[in-house]
Amino acid sequence: MSRIDGRKNDELRPIEIIPNINKFAEGSCLIRCGNTHVLCCASVEERTPPHVPEGEGWVTAEYSMLPRANRERSKRDIAKLKLSPRSAEIQRLIGRALRACVDMEKLGERTITVDCDVLQGDGGTRTASVTGGYVALALACRKLVEQGLIPEMPLKTCVAAISAGIVDDRLLLDLCYEEDSAAQVDLNCVMTGEGELVELQGTGEGRAFTVEEQRKLVDLCAKGIREVQAIQKSVLG
Repeated sequence: MSRIDGRKNDELRPIEIIPNINKFAEGSCLIRCGNTHVLCCASVEERTPPHVPEGEGWVTAEYSMLPRANRERSKRDIAKLKLSPRSAEIQRLIGRALRACVDMEKLGERTITVDCDVLQGDGGTRTASVTGGYVALALACRKLVEQGLIPEMPLKTCVAAISAGIVDDRLLLDLCYEEDSAAQVDLNCVMTGEGELVELQGTGEGRAFTVEEQRKLVDLCAKGIREVQAIQKSVLG
């Protein structure tokens, strides 16, 4: 049984990362994962939140979907006067993932905010945001070095993310919307360049799943993330 777009079970959707898409942001990119398109912009501020220790920096993220990013128009969060629970959960994930790759002391007393705006959603918006968000973050850090504001790159490693799932009892990599909505099991995975896990989000949607199935899904994600990281490195040079 073939997938809806003809891919192999362990095959990624076509991925394109276009850097420096926004001339005002310190770092930016447009990431396209199949029909999921996310604009990622990193902004630098010379201050930190009160909870950050003296001498250290901070990295955070914000996430939102444009009203027509999906098949039907959704209301903007501002129209609801609060951030949707889904958006809040995803932007916390992105922030945690990006902080995992930064040496906060080397960053210095400044904040980098990575805005991830979904222009078009077809599954995997959070994983695309992490992957594109890292590229935007790296470009912003490079600019800080070029401007002489910090002596060296504060990045300890790279991070990328991908999804996998079980659909009709088949293990599939990088689910599109139709696959995601029909998945029995859904798993999002964030990893460093060394293959270490930053975060796993696994859910039994239609049935429970075994530890062995989780291991196979993680292995599938690891394969995909290695391919994604090769694209990140190619874009960053």
